[in-house]
Amino acid sequence: MGRGEGGLYTEVIDAIRKRNPALELSVRRAPAASLANTLIQENRFGGPRADLFWSIDASTLGVVIGEGMARPVPERLHALVDPAFRYPGLAPLSGRIRTVVYNPARLDAAALPSSIMAYADSDLSIGWAPAYGAFQSFLTAMRLLEGEDAARAWIRGIKPRATEFAGELGAVMAVERGDVDVAFANHYYTLRLKQGKPEADVGITFTRDDAGSLMNTSGVVLLREGDLQVDFIRYLLSKEVQSYLSREAFEIPMVPGVPTPGALPPQDDLHPPKIDLTRLSDVQPTLDLLRETGVL
Repeated sequence: MGRGEGGLYTEVIDAIRKRNPALELSVRRAPAASLANTLIQENRFGGPRADLFWSIDASTLGVVIGEGMARPVPERLHALVDPAFRYPGLAPLSGRIRTVVYNPARLDAAALPSSIMAYADSDLSIGWAPAYGAFQSFLTAMRLLEGEDAARAWIRGIKPRATEFAGELGAVMAVERGDVDVAFANHYYTLRLKQGKPEADVGITFTRDDAGSLMNTSGVVLLREGDLQVDFIRYLLSKEVQSYLSREAFEIPMVPGVPTPGALPPQDDLHPPKIDLTRLSDVQPTLDLLRETGVL
């Protein structure tokens, strides 16, 4: 299980244990990329030792799927999920969308570019976290959608006006302080800041149909088939868990009928690009690009 969402995923696990005291549930927690590599090595030398791989990011799930380790997701699980996020080897659990964070006291959202690519030609100062996994997934999506040359040009256009942060919450907080004009971040960092500090002058806006509005997802890969494994995933896709993750972690539900976090527009009003999220596992060329341009 890839570490995620400040312990909230662990609370879901604890709820499962309390409801099923006879269930022998063994959980190994570590950074998602590290776990993916461990699973691959185990598979190459004797077969997988885990039944399920739960990760916070489709890119690491895609790495495991690319190794041929994923068992097909049963149709009865597919039927529970938003059709836009159904994949043969991946059961999506919760979404996170890329946003542009701004300070409403300083900027008008309507004046901001509607294309992520246009930010490279703007005069805005920008906060980003290029060493952070979510940013690298976003940039991988840009490479796949726009091409490597366009992604390289975008980085070079942004870099002179960018301030680097270790994580995306730091970039969001810099927008509130007025240290930068805008920041690139997953949506929930702004919502969490506003939860703890309702008076914070930060807002989010979205680009349309490009990597700037990428909808990534946490999810589970089925490594061994069995009714118990399927029932575990089915519980994660229950309205109870989906509502909890939306309410407490501000994540976007993957199950129709569960409301999105209140500060977000309805899902029908969001315009993420159409991309196979498992292709985000192709992160090495993205890392090479960040090093070539001197960002990493």
